[in-house]
Amino acid sequence: MTCAVSGGADSTAMLALAAASGLTVTAVHVDHGLRPGSSDEAEVVAASARRVGAAFRSVSVTVAPGPNLEERARIARHSVLPPDTLFGHTADDQAETVLLNLLRGTGLHGLAGMRPGPRHPILGLRRSETRAICDALGLDVVDDPSNRDLRLRRNRVRYELLPLLEDIAQRDVVPLLNRTALIVRDATDHLDAAAAALDPTDARSLADAPPVLARLAVRAWLARCDELGHPPDYATIDRVLSVARGEAAATEVAGGWRVARRAGRLRLEPPR
Repeated sequence: MTCAVSGGADSTAMLALAAASGLTVTAVHVDHGLRPGSSDEAEVVAASARRVGAAFRSVSVTVAPGPNLEERARIARHSVLPPDTLFGHTADDQAETVLLNLLRGTGLHGLAGMRPGPRHPILGLRRSETRAICDALGLDVVDDPSNRDLRLRRNRVRYELLPLLEDIAQRDVVPLLNRTALIVRDATDHLDAAAAALDPTDARSLADAPPVLARLAVRAWLARCDELGHPPDYATIDRVLSVARGEAAATEVAGGWRVARRAGRLRLEPPR
């Protein structure tokens, strides 16, 4: 079992819990090389791994400076980790993700947040609890200074937006946002199952289907065609549905691909 361990309290607590459960665990630290001294954090992770009886491995990746640094670092990190790697996201991360997706104008799937399951084994824990676990076990943790950089939107949500919401609500809103994600996830699972019965290449079926199911069918179809599995945005889906209804002959989608209608069927055509 592979645990992605940055050295922070969340991933270190996950590592300790995985080892305590009797699993054979390897802690993998990914050094993005984005700040001086980042390679030293691997030693902290290695020490924690030894302390809990886990194996350790360190991997370096290169992430060039530029826009959308967080997303590119995430892609680089995932590219060197096994597909069944465990990640130490918590309930606080889930709340932040829901709010970030909302600020991006997300649909239902974004409001559903991260899906609980084997890859997110501590999604029900709070950050205060992961810190307490590390303290109780005497495990040193890394405090990444970039986690307080307010130029990053997630940090502004964490340190500005969430405290403001809690002040307005006069309560801890993290459980509320997690409950919302659960409710929406149940709804999207039901709708996705219904949309799976639609053939997204059958123009007539799409045009006649309830709009919510037609959009979900197109979303799943185009996500399968994306190299990274990213779903299309709302505007792209609606353009494809316009083609299905015969209001347009074709439309461009991500990466220069086109969706065109021929003899009542929708076809995905590669860039010319």
